Amino acid sequence: MKLVCIGDSLTYGYAIFRKDCWVELIRNKLNIDVINRGVNGDTTAGMLSRSYQDIIQSTPTHVIIMGGSNDFIANRALHLVQENIEQLVNEAIENNIVPILGIEPPIDKVLAQRKWTDAVDYDQINSTLSNYRNWIIEFAKENGINYIDFHGCFLEMLKDKDPREMYVDGLHPTPYGHTIMANCVIELLKNI
Repeated sequence: MKLVCIGDSLTYGYAIFRKDCWVELIRNKLNIDVINRGVNGDTTAGMLSRSYQDIIQSTPTHVIIMGGSNDFIANRALHLVQENIEQLVNEAIENNIVPILGIEPPIDKVLAQRKWTDAVDYDQINSTLSNYRNWIIEFAKENGINYIDFHGCFLEMLKDKDPREMYVDGLHPTPYGHTIMANCVIELLKNI
């Protein structure tokens, strides 16, 4: 298996050491060829614009596609993000690459307001992320595509954990959060 992971800062590993990023953790745990194509601050449109170079030209067998939070923070409409994700999936399939969709974790409002800005409506963004999650699950099922529900996984973990254990700043996972993400990916990859 050769895997490309394309996305934003959640894929790149913002605010943590590279060795602690979920992409690096799965590379080491599964001993497979994994390429991290996460770009801090990227949107799904940005991912789409670089997909040929970052995905197709890398000739992977599989690609994990995960983005959307930055789009919603910038007030982009859900349907535009959905269209970009559909195009990324179709491009992968047309090039005989197995797409896997990642569903981004929710934002912790209190930490995000404290560490970033309180001028953003994080409740609205989380509502949109929840609708986006539902769409991804439905889209994946309808098209026979695997998905990794980091969103649901984080919500489940946050029932018993302090958000500061999971998030550096309300948006980006801590090394512990990345370990949780890596475990979700490993579970899926072992079964495909």
